[in-house]
Amino acid sequence: MTLIKEIDYGTPIRLNEQTVTLTIDGESVTVPAGTSVMAAAMHMGTKIPKLCATDSLEPFGSCRMCLVEIDGRRGAPASCTTPAENGMVVHTQTDKLHRLRKGVMELYISDHPLDCLTCAANGDCELQDTAGQVGLREVRYGYDGDNHVKPASDRYLPKDESNPYFTYDPSKCIVCNRCVRACEETQGTFALTIEGRGFDSRVAAGPTNFMQSECVSCGACVQACPTATLQEKTIHQYGQPDHSEVTTCAYCGVGCAFKAEMQGDKVVRMVPYKGGKANEGHSCVKGRFAYGYATHKDRITKPMIREKITDPWREVSWEEAINHAASEFKRIQATYGRDSVGGITSSRCTNEEAYLVQKLVRAAFGNNNVDTCARVCHSPTGYGLMSTLGTSAGTQDFKSVEESDVILVIGANPTDGHPVFGSRMKKRLREGARLIVADPRKIDLVKSPHIRADHHLPLKPGSNVAFINAFAHVIVTEGLIAEDYVRERCDLAEFESWARFIAEERNSPEAAQAITGVDPQEIRAAARLYATGGKAAIYYGLGVTEHSQGSTMVMGMANIAMATGNIGMVGAGVNPLRGQNNVQGSCDMGSFPHELPGYRHVSDDATRESFEAIWGAKLDNAPGLRITNMLDEAVGGSFKGMYIQGEDIAQSDPDTHHVTSGLKAMECIVIQDLFLNETAKYAHVFLPGASFLEKDGTFTNAERRISRVRKVMAPMGGYGDWEGTVLLANALGYKMEYTHPSEIMDEIAALTPSFAGVSYDKLEELGSIQWPCNEKAPLGTPMMHVDRFVRGKGRFMITEYVPTDERTTGKFPLILTTGRILSQYNVGAQTRRTENSRWHEEDVLEIHPFDAEMRGIVDGDLVALESRSGDIALKAKVTERMQPGIVYTTFHHAKTGANVITTDYSDWATNCPEYKVTAVQVRRTNRPSDWQAKFYEEDFSLTRIAEAAE
Repeated sequence: MTLIKEIDYGTPIRLNEQTVTLTIDGESVTVPAGTSVMAAAMHMGTKIPKLCATDSLEPFGSCRMCLVEIDGRRGAPASCTTPAENGMVVHTQTDKLHRLRKGVMELYISDHPLDCLTCAANGDCELQDTAGQVGLREVRYGYDGDNHVKPASDRYLPKDESNPYFTYDPSKCIVCNRCVRACEETQGTFALTIEGRGFDSRVAAGPTNFMQSECVSCGACVQACPTATLQEKTIHQYGQPDHSEVTTCAYCGVGCAFKAEMQGDKVVRMVPYKGGKANEGHSCVKGRFAYGYATHKDRITKPMIREKITDPWREVSWEEAINHAASEFKRIQATYGRDSVGGITSSRCTNEEAYLVQKLVRAAFGNNNVDTCARVCHSPTGYGLMSTLGTSAGTQDFKSVEESDVILVIGANPTDGHPVFGSRMKKRLREGARLIVADPRKIDLVKSPHIRADHHLPLKPGSNVAFINAFAHVIVTEGLIAEDYVRERCDLAEFESWARFIAEERNSPEAAQAITGVDPQEIRAAARLYATGGKAAIYYGLGVTEHSQGSTMVMGMANIAMATGNIGMVGAGVNPLRGQNNVQGSCDMGSFPHELPGYRHVSDDATRESFEAIWGAKLDNAPGLRITNMLDEAVGGSFKGMYIQGEDIAQSDPDTHHVTSGLKAMECIVIQDLFLNETAKYAHVFLPGASFLEKDGTFTNAERRISRVRKVMAPMGGYGDWEGTVLLANALGYKMEYTHPSEIMDEIAALTPSFAGVSYDKLEELGSIQWPCNEKAPLGTPMMHVDRFVRGKGRFMITEYVPTDERTTGKFPLILTTGRILSQYNVGAQTRRTENSRWHEEDVLEIHPFDAEMRGIVDGDLVALESRSGDIALKAKVTERMQPGIVYTTFHHAKTGANVITTDYSDWATNCPEYKVTAVQVRRTNRPSDWQAKFYEEDFSLTRIAEAAE
């Protein structure tokens, strides 16, 4: 393998149907109108020297290296800031240009350390390359004068090594502004600036160091830097990589493409890939830097078994572990019946791996007891969008937001949960798009540098449906319906029924205020903006789905999008921001107990027969058990065995006491994972899992984009996850014969209409594909429902507001809602084993100053958080981000046990837990809860077991 080097055109690639033709160095070249002379030259293979220019940033024209001569024009203009024009005649190499460039380069080098042989950027330094390109051989000015290479003093900054992932060396800075511009244009954080003037100019992260600044460690500045000024610490440690492979990030649902740059089988750095259509060369702190968990010392790389969960683990061979698991599953089914076992697929594993787990359950176990973590996050998305539009997925690609005029963000925090998409959204907002945020908290999008929401609607947790009905009421009663669109595209009878319901006074913003807590005039203004402001897009997250009326709310959002004609065009749509990297894919692959791959019900005879013909097994036509049902049945004594691949339900699922009671009641739990997690405390067989760096396959992101995951190192545990499933199926007596995941995808394509045209060969050719991909759409489908809805006529659904059964009382007067933070991910199994914990060492409870003062709480106090399900202790963070009566925490740290206090209430249609509404009380304390004390004891025991295994 070789190191993948992407072409840098110097300025952004312009898309324009109009073209211009010019002559460069005697050759004619035709480019889209708006293309710079520099990029036009690069299109024909002519590389003009540059330092301040790169194609991820707008042209700046400060370095004076890219000068050209143009016939009929005086002087030597910068090629990066000069647009190509028809008939233009350009010269990129003349004696005059050679002298000018060489003279400018001398000035740069006269104030730059000449430690190239020992510099971390040696071999990957644009300054070094450009010096060679212009033929610089000596510097006339010497180093006798004042320069930035001298030892650190009061005047010159020392190297800043505060950030755990990269260093800043001001002595090597050429003040090209690329890092500052990347922070502004690409990331949108505005954390960097140029401080001082003239000779004293230097990059600064505000008045402090990088670690304490507003820098979010996305890596855009490091990526943009043409010298070793900003450099990954891994490059300092290991040197330059020698080969690379393109793969897909294993964190959130954005699905960023990365180049894993390697030395042998060691990943030296992860570099965002410009060809990745989901991220277009950008990244966040997790994908860019937090990949070290893959080789962490906590990794379990040997299979283990034990008879009882109170016994110590015993390392065994793969053969013994698989045979033991298969024997136990057979015994359980023989004793308790066919339905006494089941499986859980993972939204962190590949499509191919999820497909095999549900196939194993259906064909080898002989039942439909399979579920996935999407049950506890986005199952209402599937139900709500399928009911209204006819497909269980978002309508747009991420790039669509670049043409939105109005953006409505509901129950999502893109800058923390989906930061690369969040940066893309912020860029559009800086360009003038209008923003509505409906969220109990003041998330960063409400107000941050150069962004301010037009409307922040701080609705109370649990009031989403009342809010969306009030929003719709304004659209209906003020005549803001897109009548032609509705008449042509939607079921008119259902629309009229819905409109009559919505127009009732009980759904007005004034009537809803008692429920939502939102000023009626603000709702009216926001609804008018959404309906009349141009192309309007909805982006939503778990703050919508994780409610007892999650499915109803999804329908409500689809209703207003159809009513205003905002589906089927670029810049609009209804777009779920999926939490984990393959939530969409695990759903697509048939991980629900009632659906086979492609969202087809198990009761459909024709569908089932097509699977039976290829699988060679008789399939059950009755839906199986959901996760919650499996646990209920386990407590009841009839469900006894479970195969869990890549999930930690003991930490991630609600009402921890009930979950662990169910796990304890089972006789054989098989865990396939990277680490001994919370669920593994109740397991009998542990199979080593493989990280995304150790596997081949595909992920499907939130925009339905199927992307390749490529293996860059051998599985540390000996087998990939898909291979472990194959071994278990074969040991159970059901034959699976695959030699590569591409064969699994071929089977998926043969059985799933929306994947019919997908293959690894096509993914290699196109880079990625958005389903549906079939005969009607051989290149995939960036935008759904363009001419008609997938189901035919769009359905308006009645969205009756039903209050949650979870209510505040005198004993529990506050409402707890939960969410995520930028530096950590989900249950923290990955990010907690990286330097990301430097930013978020523990979960904290955000509480409004009024509620804190009422309870005598000050910032940093240890507080007890209690609900009817249990109690935990954590530190308080007093902040006006919250509104009175509402508190907030994250769930990234197992030691916190956030789900000890969440309840068993769930969405009426899908059983998605109501994580976002829990009645609680908060009080000061001086000790951990009983549950946490027990956790620390068990965790210490697991640590001793792991050390003994080493």
